[in-house]
Amino acid sequence: MKKRLLSLLLLCTLVFALSGCGEKTLLNKKKPVSLTFWHVYGEQAGSPMDLLVQEFNRTVGQERGVQVQVTGMSSASQIGGYLKDAQSGGKDVQEMPDLFTCHIIDALELGEDNLVDWNEQFTPDELSDFIPGFLSDGTAEDGRLLIFPVSKSTQLLMCNGSGFDRFSAATGVGYEDLATWEGFYDAAGRFYDWSDKPFCALDYPIRAVELNALERGSGDFYTENGWYDTGNAVFKESWMQFARSLAQGHVVVSDLYSNTQVMTGDVLSGLGSSAAILYYNDTVTYRDGTQEPMDLRVLPMPKTAGADALMTQAGVGLCAYRTTEQKAEAAALFVRWLTEAERNLDFVAQTGYMPVRSGAFDAITDYDNFPAPAEGYRQLYAALKAMREDYTPVSEPRFEGYYGRVSVLYDGLRRLQQELPKRAAAGEDIDALAEETWELLCSIH
Repeated sequence: MKKRLLSLLLLCTLVFALSGCGEKTLLNKKKPVSLTFWHVYGEQAGSPMDLLVQEFNRTVGQERGVQVQVTGMSSASQIGGYLKDAQSGGKDVQEMPDLFTCHIIDALELGEDNLVDWNEQFTPDELSDFIPGFLSDGTAEDGRLLIFPVSKSTQLLMCNGSGFDRFSAATGVGYEDLATWEGFYDAAGRFYDWSDKPFCALDYPIRAVELNALERGSGDFYTENGWYDTGNAVFKESWMQFARSLAQGHVVVSDLYSNTQVMTGDVLSGLGSSAAILYYNDTVTYRDGTQEPMDLRVLPMPKTAGADALMTQAGVGLCAYRTTEQKAEAAALFVRWLTEAERNLDFVAQTGYMPVRSGAFDAITDYDNFPAPAEGYRQLYAALKAMREDYTPVSEPRFEGYYGRVSVLYDGLRRLQQELPKRAAAGEDIDALAEETWELLCSIH
C-alpha cells in the first residue's frame, strides 16, 4: 500500500511540477492551446531560442497541451515599436502576439492592465530563487511583475589580444591599466599616438558616462521630461572626460556594434553588450587584407578609481499579453520550463548573457559546454562573475521617448567625430571641441 501511495505521489509531482502549485489546470492535452511568440534572439542563424521552443513543443508542451509558435523576430531596440503597431491594429501589421520579449519601458507603453502580472502565476517561493535586482528591473511602480527575467546583459570591454600585445610591448600599457576610466582614457590616448587609430568603439557611450558620473557622486541627473540636467556639474565633467577623448580621435561612437570595427582592425577594442561575443570571429581581417588571430580578451567595464563600482543591467525579458486565463497559464508553463536552472544556464552560455537564478554564477564557473572558441566565453563569464561580485547593478532609464533621444545624440556624435579630430590636429582647443559635443547633448529635448 505504501509503495502504491508513493507512486501516486511521484506521478502527481511530475504532472504538476511545471504548473506551480498543483492547482486545477485550464490546460487540456486533447485540446492544445497555441501561443504566438515574438523574440529578439533571432539575429544569428540557428537561434538558441527557436531551438528551445521546438524542444518545449515536443516534450512538456505536447504533454500538457501547449504549443508555442514563433511568429516574429526583431532586435531589442526595434521590438517595442513593432508591438505598439500590432496593438494599434491595422491590415498591414501582424496581430499582437501572446508572448513576447521586450524592455520594461516597452511594456509600460503597452499598458499595465493589458499584460499578465507574473506574480499571479508564480509563487513567492518560486520567485525567491531569481536574482532580486533582475526581478525588480521588470516590475512596474505598482508592484506588478510585467517582465519575467530570462537573461540579462551588461557592458564589457572586448579587446583584440594580438594587437594589444604589440601595443603593450611598445608602450608598457597593460590590461590592468584598463580597470579604471582614468586608465582607460589614458591608454586610449597613448594608443592613438602609437598607431594613429582609435583605441575603442563604444556602443552605448551615454551609459558609460552615466555610470562614471554616479560613481563620482553626481546623484540624480534626469529631468522630468526624461533627459539630462545639464546643470549637474559632476555629470558634465564625466561627459567632458569622454568628449575630450572623442574630440581627439582616441575613441569613437561605434557604427552600431563595435565588434565589426574590432574585427576589421579599425579599433583595438569595443565597449558593448556581453552578448556581442556571439558576433566576434576568431580572426582579425585588416583593411589591407592581412589577417591574424583575434585572441579575444574580455575585461570588466572600467570603473571610477576609488569609488564603488556600478554596472548596467540590460536585456529584455518575457511579457505576456492578457487575453484568457488559459493562455496566461500556458505562458507561465513555458516561462517556468524555460527558466529552469540547468536550461537557463545552457541558454545564457550559448548567447553571452548573464543567468537569472541565484547561485547560477557559481555553477557557470565549472561549465564546460561553451561554443567554440571556448576560451573567449570562459573569459567572458569570469569577467561577468567578477562584476556580479564587485559591482552594483543599475537599471536603465524608463522614460518614454528616452531611447529616441539617445539615437539622435549618437547620430550627431558620429557626424562630429568625422571632423573634430582633424580640427584638434590642426591646433584647435580640445576643451572647446569637447564643448561642441556638450552643446549637442543640451540641444536635445
